[in-house]
Amino acid sequence: MTNTARKALTGLVLAGLIAGCSSNVTLQAPAIPVPLTERIPVSVGLRMPADFYSFVHQEEVYGREEWSIDLGNSNAKFFTQLFGHMFRDLKVLEDGDDPQSFDIDALIEPSIDAFEFSVPNQSKTNSFAVWIRYRLKVYDRGGTLVSNWPVSAYGKSQTKSISNSDALQRAAVLAMRDAAALMIMKFDDVTKISSLAGQPTPVAAPVAVPSTGDSEDDGVQVTGVEGRDDETG
Repeated sequence: MTNTARKALTGLVLAGLIAGCSSNVTLQAPAIPVPLTERIPVSVGLRMPADFYSFVHQEEVYGREEWSIDLGNSNAKFFTQLFGHMFRDLKVLEDGDDPQSFDIDALIEPSIDAFEFSVPNQSKTNSFAVWIRYRLKVYDRGGTLVSNWPVSAYGKSQTKSISNSDALQRAAVLAMRDAAALMIMKFDDVTKISSLAGQPTPVAAPVAVPSTGDSEDDGVQVTGVEGRDDETG
């Protein structure tokens, strides 16, 4: 074999190895069923960060496998659908919108504090797991921060009958669904957002209600695992 042919063959082999060590996952937004609870009687504005429309998590596992998880606009769709179910009225604010120009009782700003995952060769199981920590900041109509709530969620999916990419995507969907369940059950209890309904815009900014802080201990951990009512469609 000539040197030229040998180099070409080596290049093809290396390209194949590199391609085999890279996994790409594109997450679809989970469908959130209409909650069997009454809507919170508040008109809210939803202002989402830019990365809710283009969030990509990239990580190298054990120096051997590169994972790219494209959440795309799944978080934007997730919160728009969820809060549309939860509140009396929802307005999604665009970049540059002034919340003061909308007839809303409160403004909610969600963000992603952390996104982590594990693969089977890390956990020594046949499961993929995903951890997501959201942060929900709630402002009154005068722009004062009244609540700062970290919400942590966990989802796990086995690879018995589906591909690795599908299992990881399913684990992420389960985590998002359980975060939704927690918000549906606890949002008003934690943030007291219903108390903001119908309040006039203050002339002077009032003293802010103390936030829950940035500590993970202030959040609530929820877990999503297979075997529950976790259909993604």
